[in-house]
Amino acid sequence: MPPIFKALASITAWILWICAFVMGFSTFIMGIVHGDLYGSEATPLVYPISFAVAGFYAILAVVIMRIRQKME
Repeated sequence: MPPIFKALASITAWILWICAFVMGFSTFIMGIVHGDLYGSEATPLVYPISFAVAGFYAILAVVIMRIRQKME
């Protein structure tokens, strides 16, 4: 494999990993600021969906790094 594919896989994995953390933490912080996560009312469906998307990004980043490892 040409080295460009390994570099692109690394860049993509890092971008997905950073996006997962930013999305997860920002959802958590905005939920606390708005009082939706720890309030007495039911949590809006937007927060679990955002956490699921952030988790999917993190899992996808790990999969891409495993694929990159196998390219060597």
